[in-house]
Amino acid sequence: MNEAQKDKEQGLSAWQLAMMALGTVVGGSFFLGSAVAIRAAGPSVLIAYVIGGLLVYWILSALSELTVAKPAAGSFRTYAEEAFGAGAGFTVGWVYWTGLVLAMSSEAIAASTLLRGWLPNVPIPLIGAVIIIAVTLLNLLGAKRLGKLESGLAAIKLVAIAAFILLAVLLVAGLFLGGTGRTTLTASPLTEGLRELSRGTWFIGGLRGIAGSMLMVMFTYAGFEVLGLAAADAKNPQRTIPQAINRTILLLVGLYIGAMISLFLLVPTSRVSEAVSPFVTALSLHGFGWAGTVMNLVLVTAILSTMLASVFGLGRMLRSLGDEGHAPEWMHDKMAVPRRGILVSGAAMLAALGLGVLLPQNVYLFLVSSGGFTLLFAYTLILLSHYRLRRRNGHPLAGKYGLRGFPYTSWIASVSLVAIMLSMPLIPGQGSGLAAGILLVLLFGGGYALGQARRTKGTADGHPVLTPSSAAGREPATLAWASRAGYSIEMAEELTKEQAREQTKEPAEERLGASADKRRIDERKPDTGKR
Repeated sequence: MNEAQKDKEQGLSAWQLAMMALGTVVGGSFFLGSAVAIRAAGPSVLIAYVIGGLLVYWILSALSELTVAKPAAGSFRTYAEEAFGAGAGFTVGWVYWTGLVLAMSSEAIAASTLLRGWLPNVPIPLIGAVIIIAVTLLNLLGAKRLGKLESGLAAIKLVAIAAFILLAVLLVAGLFLGGTGRTTLTASPLTEGLRELSRGTWFIGGLRGIAGSMLMVMFTYAGFEVLGLAAADAKNPQRTIPQAINRTILLLVGLYIGAMISLFLLVPTSRVSEAVSPFVTALSLHGFGWAGTVMNLVLVTAILSTMLASVFGLGRMLRSLGDEGHAPEWMHDKMAVPRRGILVSGAAMLAALGLGVLLPQNVYLFLVSSGGFTLLFAYTLILLSHYRLRRRNGHPLAGKYGLRGFPYTSWIASVSLVAIMLSMPLIPGQGSGLAAGILLVLLFGGGYALGQARRTKGTADGHPVLTPSSAAGREPATLAWASRAGYSIEMAEELTKEQAREQTKEPAEERLGASADKRRIDERKPDTGKR
């Protein structure tokens, strides 16, 4: 079997990549957290979802252009290192990994709390530990098998959203009267919802409400970066990555906006509570008392799906850090499945779960709240890295797969993400997320700078100092030029070619000279007639 045939039969397809991204994105933040956005903005939250979808499209387009031009297991971490130097790659890689580990430990606790309703005698930490271990071991099966499993779990969530939209359409059209046991109200919730929309009360919180809801809306979109981390496991990244991105955006924005419109038709904003899923509220008001149980099952599925896809990305991020010498040498893993990165990430999640048990609740929540910031920080670095590398290149990095409207779309999206991060203190409970996220950036950025200073001092004192690449037992990284100001990609490539020519030039000349001497000797020999 030739390499082309192997490429066709192995790796993740565009649909599997899209379903993996949707599995990461559509989680508890949408089924539960959307209530916060609805309370802040009312029906105008639809505008926030459209703006959020546009931002995600620009971010994914930038990531797609980078990925198609150069598929890399480290994805945005690798591109940040190329654009801004090793320090940026080190910092964003470890900030992303740490924040996501803490966030996934929190997700495990959330799933355990839901499962506790069916397992009342089992402690929540034990259920959480079993979930983390199971998710970690399932990731060891490999990208192909995990892609199929993730597609199945993601399908459950998407079908649940689609069924909710269909049910709303039937109720509005009067083709379905709802279940029994409908809550007694002065008016039908459907009538209340339509009346609220017909009165034009769309902008309950004004522009500030839309701005305040943007943070929660972006959290509901978070997780799509797994597409870049999965690029190395794709069948044909140049073709499948753009296809997966287009399908992810269309499905996400379509389902989110459809679900939000359905919610506003079925239940007035005033009846939405941040303590209860708005989907459960809407269905319960229309007599579907079983909605809470079904939604809990969907939530558990959503959380498990998110954790599976997140551990997939965590393992590959850790391997990328090891490959560049930014992690201990033993993290360098040449296997198709980054087992070491996956196992270490699982162990870190268990440790974070233990912190939730041992630390005071406010301290643990402070740490976990950094998860949202780390994702927005990574998205900002994707845009900035793409901007710098494309300007350095002078033209689109991947032909027709370039970011549309560049550089204006890069500017708008980058400024918007920074504004969303700065608005975190305006949302109750998110101020600590901004503080914890900045603390992580300072911790890892300062740690890298301190390490570099110690290496420089060691060199000045005459002591040999191992560089990250040499410490990993490999040739100096081809990205080393990125840390020296003034070097372009073309110059770096030319220097590499020139060094290769210098290394091969002398032996080649010696071989040429030896061949010429041999021909001269053969010409002087008498012809004896023997062959």
